[in-house]
Parts: sequence; structure tokens; C-alpha cells
Amino acid sequence: MPDSSRPTGRKPAQRRGQTYTVRNREVFVPDGCIAVGHIVGMHGLRGEVKVELYTDFPERFAPGVLLMLGADLAEVEIASVRAHQNFLLMRFTGIEDRTAAEQLRGLWLFVDEADAVELEEGVYYIHDLIGLRVVDEDGVVLGELVDVLITGANDVYVVRPPSTQRRQEVLLPAIPEVILAVDLAAGVMTVRLLDGLIEPESVD
Repeated sequence: MPDSSRPTGRKPAQRRGQTYTVRNREVFVPDGCIAVGHIVGMHGLRGEVKVELYTDFPERFAPGVLLMLGADLAEVEIASVRAHQNFLLMRFTGIEDRTAAEQLRGLWLFVDEADAVELEEGVYYIHDLIGLRVVDEDGVVLGELVDVLITGANDVYVVRPPSTQRRQEVLLPAIPEVILAVDLAAGVMTVRLLDGLIEPESVD
């Protein structure tokens, strides 16, 4: 007998993907998908869930819109949505009470890359940046971009140095003075190191 507490809909076979760390949260993103939200809690007794947004386009969430839920990409339909503090409160078709909604806690919401909003030049999706090789103006490898911190002023890119270097992670503000070029095809980000952005290697 199917579990009536779970959303109904198409369940594609689980895809391959990659695990990222975004805002200190790990998320497995199936290939061809974009993470747009994270269900962090419940609200009320009528099946609403509290969604932390991972998109600059909250208008994509509207009644009738289909999303993919969790690593198995179960298809769910938004029945209602409303703003609440820094979150969105959503209810999905088939989820009618808090008990059913509780089963969704911790799951991520995805959309297909084909449905991604076209970005302006020089603006990138986080999943495109994670894993880039970061080099300075002289071509010296600083490490791999492993996380993006969302701050009030500007994003900050976290770069993990190669294991051969005894350095702490480098925090690069995502500003034009520092981020000189991003070549997604080559998998390389070129940056200018301002004073104080990197510490010297430690020695024994």
C-alpha cells in the first residue's frame, strides 16, 4: 500500500549528481537540476512547510507550479504559497496536515536546469561556481571553490587550498576588484588578491 503521507506524482529514477556545501548545509544536487529551496520546518496544522529560499527569483513559486522534491525527485505541485519573515510557507497538493508535512522536513526542492531563469552577464548560479579551480593573476593555483557564503553586502567565495599548501581556507569577496574572470567552460576563476585576503603558509 502506498504511503499516503507522501506527495503523489511521478518519481523518476534517482540520478547521478554532486554534493555541495552551501551556507554550511550539504545538498546533493542531481545532475540537470538546480536547488531552489530547503524545507526547514512546519507551520501550523494544515500541512504548510517552511521553505528557506536558495534562489534570487522567489516569484518562481506560485500555486500550480511543479517542483521536484528530495533526491528521488518526486514531483510535487504547489497548492499555496505565502511569505513569512525570511521564509516562504508552502503547501503541496496531497499534503493536508502537519503529520504529513513533517515527513518532508529536511528535503530539498529542485527545478530542472532547462527551467532556470536566464541570468545577466557576470551573474552565476552557485552550482556552476562550486568546484571551480581558483587562480591568481599570475596563474598560481589558490585552490578549489567549495562554498558560497550569502552575506548582506556581497557573496563570499570559500576557496580550499591544495593539500600541499599549509594555508587556511581563503575567503574571497565576490566584488569586481577581486573576481576578474570566470570561465565556466574551462572550470577556472581568476582573482586578484587584495592585501590581507590570504595568509602565508605555516611552517613547522
